[in-house]
Amino acid sequence: MIPSYLIRKQRIIILILGMLIFITSIIAISVGPASVSIDRLIPTILGDGTFKEDFVFFSIRLPRLIIIVLAGMALALSGAILQALTRNELADPGIIGINSGAGVAIAVFFLFMPIEVGKFVYMLPVVAFIGAMATAILIYLFSYQRKTGAKPVHLVLVGVGFSMALSGLMVVLTSGAKSEKVDFIANWLAGNIWGTDWPFILALFPWILILFPYTYMKSHQLNIFGMSEPVGIGLGMRVEKERVVLLMVAVALAAATVSVTGGITFIGLMAPHIAKRLVGPRHQLFLPITILIGAWLLLIADTIGRNALQPESIPTGIVVAIIGAPYFIYLLLRSK
Repeated sequence: MIPSYLIRKQRIIILILGMLIFITSIIAISVGPASVSIDRLIPTILGDGTFKEDFVFFSIRLPRLIIIVLAGMALALSGAILQALTRNELADPGIIGINSGAGVAIAVFFLFMPIEVGKFVYMLPVVAFIGAMATAILIYLFSYQRKTGAKPVHLVLVGVGFSMALSGLMVVLTSGAKSEKVDFIANWLAGNIWGTDWPFILALFPWILILFPYTYMKSHQLNIFGMSEPVGIGLGMRVEKERVVLLMVAVALAAATVSVTGGITFIGLMAPHIAKRLVGPRHQLFLPITILIGAWLLLIADTIGRNALQPESIPTGIVVAIIGAPYFIYLLLRSK
């Protein structure tokens, strides 16, 4: 039974985060070289904007904004699932190598497979999921010990090792490729959000629409995973089955996202921690807050990256890393 004061607190925080996302979105649309001024936003939305304003808002700013919000939500939710499954507060799809696995699969597909323009956008999440899932399985197997299971520290270390190895493989794959394809892979690695058109939204949105409600329905199981496996077995939960299914959900969310945004890390690390500090460790309470924090963090990072060094821009993934790396070091020191 969740205390009523926590439910009220959750609702207030959700309202505040929704307002912050809205305000940050207005700022993101109204600043930068291609932007719509604040006083022209409402006329443009209502159809009274100039051709330039309509084009900038509906073809450039709005699709990018939606992609960023969806991506931040998916990465945050993926990180929350991984942290519960591993009982490891350092787990993040980027840090433990899942993003790199998706990246290698995308690189192979992009460099060596015949690409049909109409299907390219929708194939990327599937290809990324295959690469990310294969990597997740290997990481789990290499970190698993018969007596102790998969220790959190082993999982992180093996994941970091896989991430480095796969990054090296990415360099090998691109060493003999054409320059335009190498540029695409380099931008992907830096987390330079490239999928900013409406088809990419259609490719990403169904994953969020299906997997977030499913994850929320599994909040009780995630709470049990956060305690221990014997507790789950004692309560009659089919531990291995639930772990595999939820791991696939986390991998699918991360893979679908990085196929559009590139290699962005730390959102899945920071957002669940901040949410838990606000409302506690129950997934029923902090999962909705987690996805909103993830969306807001990525939106802030993208806005800063686009405008910090005009006319050039900093890849969003680098800005997130600048914010997230100190937080990761803090958590690493605290976990000793």
